[in-house]
Amino acid sequence: ADRLRSYGAVSEEVPTISVEPPRNPQQMDKAIRGLVEGRYEWIVFTSANAVKAVREKFEEYGLDARSFSGLKIAAVGEKTAAAVGGLGIRPDLVPSGEQSTRGLLEDWPPYDDLLDPLNRVFLPRADIATEALVAGLLELGWEVDDVTAYRTVRAAPPPAPTREAIKTGKFDAVMFTSSSTVRNLVGIAGKPHATTVIACIGPATAKTAEEHGLRVDVVAESPSVEVLADALAEFGRQRRVAMIEAGTPVTKPSQRKPSSRRRSS
Repeated sequence: ADRLRSYGAVSEEVPTISVEPPRNPQQMDKAIRGLVEGRYEWIVFTSANAVKAVREKFEEYGLDARSFSGLKIAAVGEKTAAAVGGLGIRPDLVPSGEQSTRGLLEDWPPYDDLLDPLNRVFLPRADIATEALVAGLLELGWEVDDVTAYRTVRAAPPPAPTREAIKTGKFDAVMFTSSSTVRNLVGIAGKPHATTVIACIGPATAKTAEEHGLRVDVVAESPSVEVLADALAEFGRQRRVAMIEAGTPVTKPSQRKPSSRRRSS
């Protein structure tokens, strides 16, 4: 929101995801005990929510950052790394390139039984996470405890005026930060209007948007909200220039109303 405001935009955040505890907490309890007992060589955090889930378990058991002693820690993304820092520890590995599962696997070391005393990785994450990271780690020779640390469920619908604004094109743009936000927004508020500029944080999110019948106008070059905001601002600048060069009135997307809803091609 701050980055958007820096460009003069007025934004409204619409929560689409609610984070809930796992249905079966015993799996997390067992993994935390294994962490304390030194069963793992690595713990991988792919989201700030995963960090929060582990922190809450630590608080439940009366543990603190000392329990991470001897454990290597990986984090995907600046927000996740900052959340790890909030525990009083520093990640040993953050992807040097793309902040994603793919970027992490590119930097992840293969298991070496001469150098690594243990070959097991603790992976606390959401119930809807994909299998790509687990498959990649297995290929590198690691054993993975893939543990559901939290569930992501659809949030409650936004107020009626917001739902109406989304469906009738009163927003100039909608930014999606994950595939879940696409699915959930369509489910709780309806599909954004044909005139609305659709901006997605990455290719996977863009694909989900297209599968829901939306034409994606903007895709961030790296999975960062700030990068996405910059890309959306640049799209708006180029759109304005094109209108001026064409000699047409400069209008906002919300000021145009085509007769039919936009479909992806």
